[in-house]
Amino acid sequence: MKIGLTFDLKVSSNVPSESLNDESEEYDPPETIEALVSELERLGHQVVQLGGGRQFLTNILRTDVDLVFNISEGRGHYRSREAQVPGVLEMLGLPYVGSDPLTLALCLDKPSAKQIAQAGGIPTPKFQVIEDIDDLNHSGTFALDFPVIVKPVYEGSSKGIHEGSRVDRLSDLRERVGNVIKTYRQPALVEQFIAGTEVTVGVVGGDPAQIVGVMEVVPQDGSAENFIYTLNVKRNWRQMVSYRCPPRLPASGIKELENLALTLFRVLGCRDMARFDFRVDPENRPYFIEANPLPGLSPEYGDLSIMGNLTGWGYPRIVRTILDSALNRHGWSRPQYAYRAAS
Repeated sequence: MKIGLTFDLKVSSNVPSESLNDESEEYDPPETIEALVSELERLGHQVVQLGGGRQFLTNILRTDVDLVFNISEGRGHYRSREAQVPGVLEMLGLPYVGSDPLTLALCLDKPSAKQIAQAGGIPTPKFQVIEDIDDLNHSGTFALDFPVIVKPVYEGSSKGIHEGSRVDRLSDLRERVGNVIKTYRQPALVEQFIAGTEVTVGVVGGDPAQIVGVMEVVPQDGSAENFIYTLNVKRNWRQMVSYRCPPRLPASGIKELENLALTLFRVLGCRDMARFDFRVDPENRPYFIEANPLPGLSPEYGDLSIMGNLTGWGYPRIVRTILDSALNRHGWSRPQYAYRAAS
């Protein structure tokens, strides 16, 4: 089978770890693309690198492929940017791996995803969307209790989340909200800060979807309950965090997180792969934070890959399960293709 691979490359892999420049933070380094190409070829497929943006548009019109493996994050600051590539593929009638445009746009818009989760009975921290800094200057317009955490409404990979994103008073809140609105040209999400454990859950496949793992992100500095998985932490993960899979939670709590992730996968319309972030408070109550239907697939530092290594899945099985899910959905059965043996 000829598989097209869509992706967006980082402008530079040499951004200083302390830099606030996160314009291409969600994009992939060449090493991730090379790993995916290698794995797909090992499964017996021919891979065509289609790229992203205008390059993708040019290549997809000139190249015949049977299926597209999409990991493109899209361009610009639009809340529907992750839907750009799948939207084009659907217009052209080309089958692809991953969630559809509606799900990708819905999950990138954090408040919308939270509202759907709430409708499905899934707890999420109280939140408020601030579109104009002047809204905080009027009495009664802000209804949350401190502390809170401030984020861009539709960004991922911890873009816009720094050590100062957790605030404890109104004056700091105004400054942080104003910074988000100005820098990211979008509203700010203000969310009740949940002290406790940072947990992420990986889901792959379909009919039925499978849990890859439930993984705790453990800060090395002992910050524990007030830990924030910031941009700086993700860039310096080797020095700043360790990962525990399964997490230090009761078995019943881990099972609950698995069930919540599978429910979110269904109610948000995810396909083939997704990762869901939670905070678990000291009473072991889980709160849904956000969904990522385009989880990073770096074999080295992607959270999905890390938990896969810790649970014994391994990178090859993760990629194979994602691909097989898409093949089955589009009516192709695995034995039709000359898959090489994979672990």
